Amino acid sequence: MNCLRLVSTDPFFNLAAEEYLLKNTAEDFLVLGINSPSVIIGKHQIAHRETDTQFVTENNIPVIRRISGGGTVYHDFGNVNFSFIISTIKGRQVDFRKYTLPVIEFLASEGIIASLGGKNDLRVDNLKISGNAEHVYRERVLHHGTLLFDADLGRLRHSLRKDTSGYSTRAVESNPSHVLNLKEKTVRIRNAEELRERMLNYFLGIQGNTSFNLTPAEENMIGSLAFSKYRTWEWNYAYGPEYRLNRRFSINNNNYTCKISVREGIIRECAIEGPEEIAEAAKKLSGCRHMPEEMLRIFHKGKIEISEPDIFKFF
Repeated sequence: MNCLRLVSTDPFFNLAAEEYLLKNTAEDFLVLGINSPSVIIGKHQIAHRETDTQFVTENNIPVIRRISGGGTVYHDFGNVNFSFIISTIKGRQVDFRKYTLPVIEFLASEGIIASLGGKNDLRVDNLKISGNAEHVYRERVLHHGTLLFDADLGRLRHSLRKDTSGYSTRAVESNPSHVLNLKEKTVRIRNAEELRERMLNYFLGIQGNTSFNLTPAEENMIGSLAFSKYRTWEWNYAYGPEYRLNRRFSINNNNYTCKISVREGIIRECAIEGPEEIAEAAKKLSGCRHMPEEMLRIFHKGKIEISEPDIFKFF
């Protein structure tokens, strides 16, 4: 197996690297990466339902869709991401236990006792340290997961939407869990970078595994994929099932009820009950992207004074 330590901390590039290696190579890989702050949603999720739109927008935290299913996870420099990209036999490809066992064994070598729990989590003391997901492409499988080491748990919690009851959709919903940083379980490892290096050396110590680096040509192709797919609104927000959003809120001491229908990221219908001025403006939102900056622009164009913080009440 080829063991790759990603130099990049760009989550767009690193997600594209996984897809590129899955679909354009025949070899087996272990990929270890660390991403800058970002929220990674599952392929069949709704970005606004899973994330706190106001918090991620105001803190410039990108929301990026991956090609695997499952729930939403938060990445930052205190989090190590691992991916196994393996050629398999059809019918025996999805196997969370198989691909998490080597990680459990690595952690045990560091004195950390972990186990597979829940649907697809790794847990220590029954607290989640790792979320895992898989994607099958022909005779190959991508299994990837996270290892929380010293992640900013405050930003993690604020990035994820707590109340999703206003959303009605058939999209996959995340299952929130209590989490644990591995730094609380070891004094041997100082930070996430050191955790990654120890994990890399552990797997390089297994017979048959070798170190691997991307070529400049591969980096260019991955960069192109990141630009054309992973950095786009069409992939991150427009892709996925349609949804409806019902909200009750107050703006300038006026009460409103808002009903929005969204398909392919575009507002198809919008009805706002409340003072006539803003209710009339709602009609102009049809055809607008369900995104804060675009909705705010429509309101301001109609001479409706809505503040930037208030626009997030429509999410």
